[in-house]
Parts: sequence; C-alpha cells; structure tokens
Amino acid sequence: MTAVLPASRSGSGHAEGVSNDEFRAAMSRLAAGVVLVTALEPPLDPDDPHAPAGEDVGMTATAFMSVSLDPPLVLVSLREGSRMDDLLAEQPLWAVSVLSESQRHIAGRFAMKGRVSDRLLFADIPYVRGKESGAPLVGGALATLECRTEQRVTAGDHTLVIGRVLSASLPSAEGGPLTYFRGRYRQLG
Repeated sequence: MTAVLPASRSGSGHAEGVSNDEFRAAMSRLAAGVVLVTALEPPLDPDDPHAPAGEDVGMTATAFMSVSLDPPLVLVSLREGSRMDDLLAEQPLWAVSVLSESQRHIAGRFAMKGRVSDRLLFADIPYVRGKESGAPLVGGALATLECRTEQRVTAGDHTLVIGRVLSASLPSAEGGPLTYFRGRYRQLG
C-alpha cells in the first residue's frame, strides 16, 4: 500500500509538483451536472423612470451542489471578479435551472468567453420569470430553484455562494441531465 503524503507548498500557493494543467486534467475526470445560474440586474437608477431597465444575466456552472436539507441550501462556485460574482455581491436573489441533455446549446452559449450581451443570449430561449427572484427560469429545465444568498466565501480564485432555496419546481420530466466530463458536455448512458 502506498501512502499519499501532503504536497508541500511553493511560494505561488500551488502544491509543489502540481501544475494548473495537471490539476485541471485530474478534475476533468469528475462528472458534474450542468446548470444555468441567472439573476436580474437591477436598473441603474430605480428612481428614474427613464433610466435603462435591469438586465438579465446568466452563466453556465458545473460547480453546483446541494448543501443542506434543513434549511434548504445550495452552493455555486463563481470565478472571482466575473460578472455573476460581481452581480451576486450586490443582488441577493438569483435562480438556477438544471439543464437537460437537450439543452447543450444553452450551456455552450452562456459559457462562451468574450460573448455578446446577455440580452441577446436570452433572446430565443423560452423562460419564465421567477416569482421570488425575478430571474429567468429556463423552459424545459429538469428543475428550477430560486435562491437568496446566505453567505459568500472566498476560496482561492473563486467565490462560493451559498443560497437559501426559496422555491423549487420540476418543470420537465423529459430526458436526462446534461453532464460535463473530460472537458465536454455529455449525456448519461
């Protein structure tokens, strides 16, 4: 039997002998569900009726999990300084749509780097607005959750956002979940 010893740390915060590429390759072997995290950005000036309205914002996430049943809590990991991280630092209400295997195009669209405005990304996607959060809930998703941020934890180059679930629904029972494995979106089976 071989013992695994803790890696010593280098000055950069990385364990010695573990590169970003090696870590990324190892973690790509962990299958993850795919969700779309959404929030409604408030208007720039809510007191001015002529100010631009708030904008829907969305991002694909694979680092999402249930944390607690009582109270119902979930966690999503956001890249520090990303638009969603900045928005959820100010806007406590957000939503999650658990994507089905037929919604790969939605996951890809909201995961693009250097993408167009979120307004255009939502243009042809069927959704309803959540009663609790005001955020888009994607039509055809396997499940949708509306959340209120309870806690934010800085973890390396990410922020872990823990949200209390305010509502949960199962809009579609069709198909299986969309998963992410070895750097690609996949279907079970």
